[in-house]
Amino acid sequence: MLSAQQLQGVLPAIPTPVHADDTIDADAARALIRYLLKQGVDGIVPLGGTGEYGALARTERVRMAELTAGECAGKVPVIAGVLDPGYHDALQAGREFAAAGADALLVLTPYYTNPTQQGIRDYYMRYADEAPAPILIYEIPYRTRIAITPEVLHELSQHERIIGMKACNTDMWHFLRTVAGVDASFSVLSGEDTLFPLHVAAGARGGIVVTASLLPTAWRTMYRLAVGGNTQDALALHRTLIPLMNMAFAETNPGPIKSVMDLIGVHAPAMLAPLVRAAPALSASLRTELERQLNAFERRF
Repeated sequence: MLSAQQLQGVLPAIPTPVHADDTIDADAARALIRYLLKQGVDGIVPLGGTGEYGALARTERVRMAELTAGECAGKVPVIAGVLDPGYHDALQAGREFAAAGADALLVLTPYYTNPTQQGIRDYYMRYADEAPAPILIYEIPYRTRIAITPEVLHELSQHERIIGMKACNTDMWHFLRTVAGVDASFSVLSGEDTLFPLHVAAGARGGIVVTASLLPTAWRTMYRLAVGGNTQDALALHRTLIPLMNMAFAETNPGPIKSVMDLIGVHAPAMLAPLVRAAPALSASLRTELERQLNAFERRF
């Protein structure tokens, strides 16, 4: 069973390649996963927001979990996103993904119902008790409009089956207080490309990183620098990626990054409704920047 100690390093949050009929493009998905494994990533996270979870048919979500687990074949952990707003649907999805081979579940904070902190606490405790695999808390308040207090996170971290979290709260004070109250049985992972080296310097054991799908080696290098205490060098490398990050998130993720993934051998630009493909001008600019980064990074390292 996956443990908190195995949750470290760089784990790309991957997009879901799809055909025009909204079904998974298995060949493109396998090409992406093989590319990332070859580059030495520490885990793979399908079916999050980057994976267009809410727009995928339920059968296709299970198929993507199964495909990812099969391709990874135990080489690295597979952590499947569970983004359903209701408890029973979320639990059913978790059971299906675990049966498909996922090692852990990334469970989103319940949203829309606007629960209290007690409600959030009870939700995760019950889910952890009933889930077929270890879980990570997915806190992303700028999407759910619900933040989890550090005190509740500290309590949840003591549950033996809650082994970590993806921290997308951009409030650094919240992050620092969260890390201060957990122990080695709980792995805090950065969920923000834009704050990654700061999060690692402050105690994150790594991160679930969107743009690592495009530049995994750059992010792994940044992680090694940050975890080794070379924060200034990690920040300097991070600074060179700011133009790429600005463009990758200029429109709703994953539209921009899907439009340029052919540069790493994955041609799958199609999006799922209600999302649409990136604007041509944005895509062209991102393509130029990614080409520059790929070339410069190879020369630099």
